Amino acid sequence: MPKLTVEGVGEFEVPAGKRLVNALSDEAGVDQLHACGGAARCTTCRVEFVAGEPAKATEAEKAVLAAKGVTGVRLSCQIECDADMTVRAVSRLAGSGRADAGKRPTDAIAPPAVWVS
Repeated sequence: MPKLTVEGVGEFEVPAGKRLVNALSDEAGVDQLHACGGAARCTTCRVEFVAGEPAKATEAEKAVLAAKGVTGVRLSCQIECDADMTVRAVSRLAGSGRADAGKRPTDAIAPPAVWVS
């Protein structure tokens, strides 16, 4: 099982292949935002990688980050936990002014993942 370390929160074992956005909520108990329900549209599920950043990304993640001009972060809804990683959860419900974190993302990456480097 991959190890997910969340700065300021702790270390957690995560089922291999689980979406990072759901692992942050389920295993780490982080109030991670995901306003669009994990569909790579809103960028509210941003994380910063401290270590173990995956080399691959989905076309959807690259496109939405480029369209919004965002750099230095990744979308947790578009990442599978398939190796040890350390992240900083930067988009959280607390202090966001939102009523809730968003609809729970599905178990599978959406839209269906087309991986690129």
